[in-house]
Formats: sequence, C-alpha cells, structure tokens
Amino acid sequence: MKKVSVVCCNVRLAYGKTEVLKDVSLDIQPGEFFALLGPSGSGKSTLLRLIAGFNQNQSGQVLVDGQDVSGLPPWQRNIGMVFQNYALWPHMTVWDNVAFGLVERKTPQAMLKNKVEAALDLVGLASYAQRRPNQLSGGQQQRVALARTIVIEPQVLLLDEPLSNLDKSLRVQMRQELLAMQRRLGLTTIFVTHDQEEAMTTADRMAVLDKGVVQQVGSPQDLYDQPVNAFVAGFVGTMNLLPCTVTSRSADGVMLDVAGAGSLRMPPAACAGLDGPAGQDLMLSFRPHALQLAAPGAPRNAPWLWMNGQVEAREFLGESTRYRVQVGAQRLIVDQPHAVGAPSLPVGQAVGLGLAPGQARLLAD
Repeated sequence: MKKVSVVCCNVRLAYGKTEVLKDVSLDIQPGEFFALLGPSGSGKSTLLRLIAGFNQNQSGQVLVDGQDVSGLPPWQRNIGMVFQNYALWPHMTVWDNVAFGLVERKTPQAMLKNKVEAALDLVGLASYAQRRPNQLSGGQQQRVALARTIVIEPQVLLLDEPLSNLDKSLRVQMRQELLAMQRRLGLTTIFVTHDQEEAMTTADRMAVLDKGVVQQVGSPQDLYDQPVNAFVAGFVGTMNLLPCTVTSRSADGVMLDVAGAGSLRMPPAACAGLDGPAGQDLMLSFRPHALQLAAPGAPRNAPWLWMNGQVEAREFLGESTRYRVQVGAQRLIVDQPHAVGAPSLPVGQAVGLGLAPGQARLLAD
C-alpha cells in the first residue's frame, strides 16, 4: 500500500459569521500517525470531517498525495473514516458489515472473500464473522469498524475519537492494538482526540488546536517540554504558571523577579523567542514533578529558585502523591513519587519548594 501525505494549506471554514477553522495549515507525512488534540469546540473534528469530504472549506486547499481533493465528494477521495459510535449495521453479521464497502464497489466475489478474511484476521475477529454487532463487546465492535474501513484499502485512515466509548483499561489495550496495526499497514492516519494521554502515547506528531487555530505542531515530547504558549502548556499535561518580570538580560540569560518567590536567573535556552526589554511581564512555567520538596530549614541548592509554602491539599494517585501548595498568592501543584512506607505530608505542613532553572521555561504572558 502506497504511503501518502496529507497537506492542509490555509484552510478556512465558517458557518455564517462563526469561524470554525482559521487559516489552518498542516503537513502530515506519508505513513505518519498524526493526532489532532484540543478541547471541545476547538475545530479538530470539523477539520477531520473536512479532510474526509463531509465538510467544505471556503478557502484554502486539502492535498492528498499532492492532489487537491477540496472539490471532490467523500466517495471519490479514497479516504476511510472510523466514527465515534462505530456506525455498524445492526441487522448484518460481522462479515457482511466488513464486506459492505466492497459489495458497493462491485468487487468480484473471490477477491471480496479474500479481502474480508484478511481484514478480519488483521483485527483478530476471524472467528466472530457470523455474529451480529449486539453480540460483541465495545472493543470488538471497534475492531469491526476498523476492519470495514481497512478492507477498502484507503489511502488515508481518519479516526474520530474511536476510543471514547470504551472503559479506561480497554482504551489502553485498543490504542496499543491500533498503533500496532497502523505500523503494519504503513497507513497515513489522522486521529482526533481530546485525551492528551491517547495523543501522546500513539502519535508521531500532533497538532494542538484552540478556537479553530493551530497553536503548535510537533512531537509529543516537544509539545510537553517546549510549549509555545500558556494554552499548550496547560493542555498538554499539567503545568504550573507563575507571573514574573524581567529585571535584566545578558549573554548568560535573563534575571527574573518571580511573584512570591524572589529572583531567578534563567538560562538562554529557556528564553527562546522572548527578547523583550527589562520590565517585560512573562510566565514562568514548570511541571509538577520538577519541584523538589524540602523541610523549611533544610539546606538549599544556591542556583535553584526556592519558595516557601504550605500544603493545602493532597491526592494519592498511586504512582505519586499530588500536593497543592499555597505559595504567597499562588497555588502550585507538586507531584512526588510514591514509595512503600513513605509518609505523606499532612495538610497545613510548611514546606520548601525547589526548582532547577533547567526544568522551567518562560512563556509570553
């Protein structure tokens, strides 16, 4: 199966005066597993349906393997889509559901039989061919929907939150199976989800959308470690944000006055793209696991930013304990690894919080 690219060039879509997609441009590589991530109403499902041909853009282009398909109806695009509700025919057997697209294409019977058998083998449902959808679990129904889409050999596979109807443990299993299948087929796949864990564990790259605008595109690790703005920082994982003000700049980095915490020198790598003058207001961002807890009077590493706070709440998450710590007027989240027998800090406990400059990043306010 040929691997193809999908390119969106300055795509705009509006319903009346409401802009749903605003000048969206994406370059999805052949054979890539690409995720569209964002909150409800961000435009991710609208974009997926536009690529499939169910929505029509007012301007811009959608290119599949270099061909502009913007004006083509869905059935002429050779794109397969798996919907959130699976959309299986309840009166048909698994075999007939999978064969449906081939029947519509008037595929010769011998070829149809071989293709359906191969698709059912691929998703592990060969022994379920004569069952009906209501005799299957949610995960099995999803596999039928995938087999029905794959059997027509689409150039591109589109997945619109296909795991959202499954319980957590089954979602984990199915996303692993989905990725393994995609790797075997080498099929360019675009996956829509609002679940950051799903996107980060499956995608080669992903795009974060908000209000119809692409905020950032990159690998999961890039977006997690180097978010370009506060929205991406807060949406991809959990992020602490502290207001700060630039007091001076030099070749060694930037000196900051951090609200409620004092002064901190940030290395140049953490200040990329932020070259405003002294007095500029920024946000100091850092992940909950980057903070080190210490007793109020314990020795402190001099280059670090140290803050004094008080434990306000705690949650046991299994692998870690999450503390909410009040630092001046700010509330910070601190994740500490859990070890058997390790005591938890009580609510009301005074603590010191240490942050290494290399674990923080500056963002525009």
